[in-house]
Amino acid sequence: MPASYVETDELGAAAVTNRLHVKNLHAMILNRMGLDSNHLNYFYGGHGPKLVAVEDAEPIHEIFA
Repeated sequence: MPASYVETDELGAAAVTNRLHVKNLHAMILNRMGLDSNHLNYFYGGHGPKLVAVEDAEPIHEIFA
């Protein structure tokens, strides 16, 4: 049986435990590629927004533990 990180309700419609945002998933993928998502930004229209999100996004280390 495959392991799972997030548990859902009985209908599978909403996460119940270990709720995460998509930005954390993106940060995990970038982390596995060797990139730091919090220092990755781009310059557009005089601004330097971050690629993942405005807030710091932490990778999900428990998935690969």
